[in-house]
Amino acid sequence: MTATTDPHRPAPVDLAHHAHLTGVFAPQREEVDAADLPVHGEIPDDLHGSYLRNGPNPRFDPIGSFVYPLDGDGMVHRVTLAGGQASYSNRFVRTPMIELEEQRGQALWSGITDGYTPPASVVGDELAGTTRELPDINIVAHAGRLMAMQESDRPYRLDPRTLATVGKEDCDGAMRVGSTAHPKIDPRTGEMVLFNYSLEAPYLTWSVVGADGRTLRTPTPVHGLDAPMMIHDMALTEKYVVLFVNPLVFDLAAVMTGGALLSWQPERGTRIALIPRDGAAIRWIDTEPFWVWHFANAFDNPDGSVTVDYVEHSYPGGFATSTAPNPASLMRAQCDPVTGAINRTRISERTGLEFPRIDDRLLTLEHHRVATVGKADTDHDELDSLWFHDLRTGRDTVWTPDVAVGEPIYIPGTNRDYWGAIGTDPVDMRSRFYLLDADNPASGPIATIDLPIRVPAGLHGTWITVHRPSLTL
Repeated sequence: MTATTDPHRPAPVDLAHHAHLTGVFAPQREEVDAADLPVHGEIPDDLHGSYLRNGPNPRFDPIGSFVYPLDGDGMVHRVTLAGGQASYSNRFVRTPMIELEEQRGQALWSGITDGYTPPASVVGDELAGTTRELPDINIVAHAGRLMAMQESDRPYRLDPRTLATVGKEDCDGAMRVGSTAHPKIDPRTGEMVLFNYSLEAPYLTWSVVGADGRTLRTPTPVHGLDAPMMIHDMALTEKYVVLFVNPLVFDLAAVMTGGALLSWQPERGTRIALIPRDGAAIRWIDTEPFWVWHFANAFDNPDGSVTVDYVEHSYPGGFATSTAPNPASLMRAQCDPVTGAINRTRISERTGLEFPRIDDRLLTLEHHRVATVGKADTDHDELDSLWFHDLRTGRDTVWTPDVAVGEPIYIPGTNRDYWGAIGTDPVDMRSRFYLLDADNPASGPIATIDLPIRVPAGLHGTWITVHRPSLTL
């Protein structure tokens, strides 16, 4: 039996009328290598490195369902800057699902919310009953490993030179039970700290990989949860692993009767776990319900409290039905591990923000610059502007390139620093990489690089500096 004769195979998704499969989100099926890209302006000579970005990109037209950003195969894009020139390459993260689908020339696995899994008669005994692997959220470099991260599973390791898929990675056992897409790397110790949630007790674990790539802490239970919860991101200080456990619950009973996999249960409130990195007892702090996708940073204060900067939503859009406002505000929480007190204040009066980033060299330390993606006062449906928040002065500045722009990345140079981002013009569908002066980003790009193909709107990325310009990235 082939996939086309499987009587239970779901119908194709209607790409033409799906908001996240058309326009700037439309999948890209080409793998490209291009050098000497056209540059408008000038790439500074002190920049030698690569920006890598991951994102959902279905290899074949999806079947059953497609829920962005949870569904879609991983595609890693790389823009390399060296010697004043730019090059580009991209590769699919080749999971067993993609490899078999390429042999058949069509999608065999449906979206993760559809409930369909292909039988052995279609995909063989080894893959029968499996769901699609989704290493399409983030890209992380640590201890010589380049990893395409997925949600609550082990990542896929890539060859840093070619971007070819090497295979699944467990980081010397630290990711034995999986990892979420957002581990954090302490720039002072070189340690990578990660967490993972699962559908079975103890529901939540954390672990640590040393700077040399060896496991310093194996997956360690975080006790205190009575149900499986979705937790997308984490924060890290010099003393604590910080987890915001918002009340988005995996409802397996509802799934068995045709209901939704994830249930928003605000009556549970939000619980914040301050997990001492030295292994001491966890401190839980309870507060009102809200949702967090992404953190900017966190740091310890002299009085023992912990400051956490993040984007707060009233509820997780797409996973909760509500007509209440959902402003997506840049927030600061002051948490006291002794008294359990928490104070949340808005950092910026602007709303509709997401994808907060800082200079990664300041992770775990006090910082004063945060960049986010948002919407300016335009008619665009997509996020179309980069916002820069000065936490010392409380001043926000904005650069609006009149394109759909993605998550910013802080790029340290030898002589000065920069912000970078990929954007796509929704009119001509051309993608470009924009390089901004970190000290004056609102003035616009000092260099705009034309990319050889359209880069679909995606998720998270990283900058890798290379100190030897001759090294191939």
